[in-house]
Amino acid sequence: MSPRSANSTASTAPVENRPVRVDSNSVETIDLGRVEVIRVLDEKGRVVDAALEPGLPDDELLRLYRGMVRSRRFDQRMLAMQRQGEMGTFAPGLGQEATQIGQVYPMRPTDWYSPSYRSIGAQVWRGWTMEQLLLLWAGYFEGFAIPEVANELPFSIVIGSHVPVATGVAMGIKVRKDDAVVVTNFGDGASSQGVVAEAFNFAAVYKAPIVFIVESNGWAISTPLEKQAGNTVLAARGVGFGIPAVRVDGNDVLGMIAACTRAIDHARSGRGPYLVEAVTYRMSLHTTADDPKVYRKDEEVKTWEGKCPILRFESYLKSRDVLDDDAIARINEEIEAEVIAARDRFRELAVARPEEIFDFVYEQLPAELREQKAEYLERLKRKGVQ
Repeated sequence: MSPRSANSTASTAPVENRPVRVDSNSVETIDLGRVEVIRVLDEKGRVVDAALEPGLPDDELLRLYRGMVRSRRFDQRMLAMQRQGEMGTFAPGLGQEATQIGQVYPMRPTDWYSPSYRSIGAQVWRGWTMEQLLLLWAGYFEGFAIPEVANELPFSIVIGSHVPVATGVAMGIKVRKDDAVVVTNFGDGASSQGVVAEAFNFAAVYKAPIVFIVESNGWAISTPLEKQAGNTVLAARGVGFGIPAVRVDGNDVLGMIAACTRAIDHARSGRGPYLVEAVTYRMSLHTTADDPKVYRKDEEVKTWEGKCPILRFESYLKSRDVLDDDAIARINEEIEAEVIAARDRFRELAVARPEEIFDFVYEQLPAELREQKAEYLERLKRKGVQ
């Protein structure tokens, strides 16, 4: 079992000061301060910190639950479609539903969201239709158009490269004296990239209204967190940059809402950036091109199955008489019907046009490419491809 599996849950232990050797004869200590750890629900769905409970009405709690279930059902359907050849490579979010929904729940429609490529559930919450996301991940350009209802930046496959861009947008918001904030997320692997450190520094110096969400899910593809960072409490990095930070149990959706509400309020009030480390776990593949069984032990995965964010929230809702087994079954059937309907709409829209590869580079196609296009289409015609 990797070291992470033994200590990676949101511990209540403070971050300890770590001795730093200055020379061979003396040892000095850098004060890293203390990182607060937030958790509202324990792994059984019991309230452990009532003071942080958001106090949401029953209908909002059910909306949150449906959002998490929708995220998982959609994820599972996409994976099946990818295995059947209908979908391109994508990054599943199985097990991170609380992290995804909890980080966008406190946002206003006018706030800006800068997602990573694993934020599909959060994007649906923010207004993307599922069929559009299916088009996007199947490679149809129509899928890339950001919906009018969502203030959202494009994600990037290049790890961490969207974070300084998000910081730049936040700096622009400050210059324009808008009251919007930017929320951006990235994984622990991205947190090891230099561009993310540069984004932290710019945001801190210019007090940009941005919330950084580190989704610490244990693995940067096949590299465990312990081999990426000397201090695996990633929230502690905020101290070095002058950014307030908090660590939260990322499988606790109410904890995520509490942490992100605080962070967003801080940024919106003009006090600058905030860093949230969400400790969660990537239950599934890094991407559909990955096989985690090569580098990860089944025991580690099984440990995290007992921390499922959806089951935990179900237990909480049952304890409040907001949900029962019949309602759970009905909601799952309704959500599955939504996902299947989206899949069917996608199939109607996903009409391949081979000539597109020539259509979006030049306003006037050069003669050489016109010849290539004609030859290409003629070959397809001979093969019976329309």
